[in-house]
Amino acid sequence: MTKAVFTSKVTPSYKDLPEERYHFPRTYLNYVQQTVGDYIVYYEPRRSSAELSSRGGRQSYFGVARVNSVIEDVELADHYFAIIDSATYLDFDTVVPFQEQGKYYESALEKDDGGTNKGAFGRAVRLIPDNEFDRILRAGFAPILSEAPPLEAPLPGYCEPPTPFIRPVVEMVVSRPFRERSFMHSVRAAYSNRCAITGLRLINGGGRPEVQAAHIQPVASNGPDSVRNGLALSGTVHWMFDRGLISIGDDYKILVSKNHVPEDAVRLLNQSGLINLPKDQTLYPNPHYLKFHRDVVFKK
Repeated sequence: MTKAVFTSKVTPSYKDLPEERYHFPRTYLNYVQQTVGDYIVYYEPRRSSAELSSRGGRQSYFGVARVNSVIEDVELADHYFAIIDSATYLDFDTVVPFQEQGKYYESALEKDDGGTNKGAFGRAVRLIPDNEFDRILRAGFAPILSEAPPLEAPLPGYCEPPTPFIRPVVEMVVSRPFRERSFMHSVRAAYSNRCAITGLRLINGGGRPEVQAAHIQPVASNGPDSVRNGLALSGTVHWMFDRGLISIGDDYKILVSKNHVPEDAVRLLNQSGLINLPKDQTLYPNPHYLKFHRDVVFKK
């Protein structure tokens, strides 16, 4: 097993759905097979000239997940899928540029003269040592890691507190409390602390937003902790959404369950009939998860 970087467009030309599968040609089969059972980070490249007219690529690392297996694409010769453990997928709280202040997170991308190794950079799958992988994760989850509790007071008889044991971040991201904090941070940030369905942006007396982070496909139904599977919702609307009283169409129209929602509650919803969307299109709700909610949760 070894860790790697998978290059993927969130709105891909390949059959990628980063939370569930990664599509790749035979060229990278040996590399991807080495990652089975281990973790990878996703990297979004620059867009082609045609795509740049709508939105440029972020050229940043944006998420982490574990690879479960590799299977053949039966519809396209010499292509395969890396099957992702969706329960392990987690968006970074802040995207991480491949280069910051002249320093590369992947040493293989830097030439001896300090320039970018374009040959290595052009590979869609790049193996990466544990220490570099950990450094990318620490940068991506910096907002959550900074919330760590203060060090304990020195023990009697010691002048200084003991040096804390710092475990790899990849061990932290599997814990449910860490994932919940990270998911909440990312969803709130994507929607600017504003409820997607009512437009309300409430801040409490302590300066904290009241809006909650809701999963579209629930975690109990194998929904990932991905912003594309999330919505920022006020408490009442979150309750209604989880119980299938409201849902969302692929065109982002708000759907209301017939004979289940009182008129007073309907008046809370955006008058436009559409949800508020993130500024970044890569964070829009994914149709795959919206369909699950309509098919499984929504009371039609």
